Amino acid sequence: MGLASLLLVVGPATAGPIVARQETVEIDNQVRIIEVSGLLDPVLHDFILRELTSAEDEGVIGVLLQYDSHGSVLDNAEFVELAERLRDSSVQVAIWVGPSGSAALGGSAELLGSVDLVGVAAGSRIGETGDARLPADEFPPAFGDATERLETVSISGAEAVELGITSLAADSSCDSTECWLEEVSVLRQFLTQFDGYQSPAETDDQAALTQPRFVQLPLSSQLFHTTASPEVAYLMFAGGLALLVFELFTAGVGVAGSLGAFGVIFGSYGLVVLPTRPWAAGLIVLAMIAFAVDIQTNVPRLYSALGMLAFTAGTIFLYDGYRMSWLTAAVGIVGAGLYAYTGMPSMVRTRFSSPTIGRSWMIGEMGEATTDISPEGTVSIKGAPWRALANRATPVQAGEQVRVVGIHRMILEVEPEEGGAKDYRERG
Repeated sequence: MGLASLLLVVGPATAGPIVARQETVEIDNQVRIIEVSGLLDPVLHDFILRELTSAEDEGVIGVLLQYDSHGSVLDNAEFVELAERLRDSSVQVAIWVGPSGSAALGGSAELLGSVDLVGVAAGSRIGETGDARLPADEFPPAFGDATERLETVSISGAEAVELGITSLAADSSCDSTECWLEEVSVLRQFLTQFDGYQSPAETDDQAALTQPRFVQLPLSSQLFHTTASPEVAYLMFAGGLALLVFELFTAGVGVAGSLGAFGVIFGSYGLVVLPTRPWAAGLIVLAMIAFAVDIQTNVPRLYSALGMLAFTAGTIFLYDGYRMSWLTAAVGIVGAGLYAYTGMPSMVRTRFSSPTIGRSWMIGEMGEATTDISPEGTVSIKGAPWRALANRATPVQAGEQVRVVGIHRMILEVEPEEGGAKDYRERG
């Protein structure tokens, strides 16, 4: 016990400075690499600023943003704040658009003009910035003489080298665009452009080598960032509403309702962050209400058709300035059609029908017409809605009692409680 107490007292006093010195050396010789993917949103904005402040406090060599971003949904104040912090940072800041296939478009591309070093890998693209978001009196054109051109088009990594947008190493022996592009297309090679970066080619001392350190969004922040994707927000919002309607009509144990509430809440967050047209989101809500009206009667009719029109319009016009993948939109619209015309009517019919094998037990059962049956309509048998067919000579009014006289697949043949049509063979 005494030895343990001694170690607790003496250990920190002797080992502490050594550990702290080792951590300082490692941090001082770091390049912090921040992964920036998807749209620049408030979650990424706060994450980048937080990591940049941490890097400045710890005195790292520099910070590199590894880019694959197709635009920004930050408001003007947040966007300008981020650009100012990148420009005025006390550590070197770089943006590398890579690996191959990545992109920096829209507002994300405009930020390339605010950092010290820029790299665009082969196979990646930058541009399509649109109108400038940064004040002209504080920031020069993002791409020099090519700024106006890049407002409407995107260019490849090779064109970025030719236009002088890509930062090139001063001591490189390259004399061609292809050679320069090879040097900036590999992340580890591009990192050597940071002042003070020690690569294996420059030193044999393993302790002196600069260490790249990758940092990513925490799991909770990643959830909100992913939700702010146009496709994810749309699917979660529409799917959540569909599950809530499902829970309402199937009287389940609450799993679908809980998942639906989760989808609506996080989908709504994404729609608030993204440039969403409120009236289009409202059309999706109205579509689900219209679906619910016909689901209640178990027969898709006018309200289902109106719901499909509203859902399709809401899907197409949901975002202002951003387009969802056509595949995502198609999945949503086709899914809504299957949901309204096939899935929910079958589910409700199955949920409230008798568990008895076969349906012959229904012959002779009494029920109530929930709509006019002339000759088609719907009836309620033991609380379950069914499509029904009556003889044209004996139509049934809504609210009247009916008797099941036959079954054809999922359609019941019914007649009024009194005055049903007689078979010609029974006529005397």
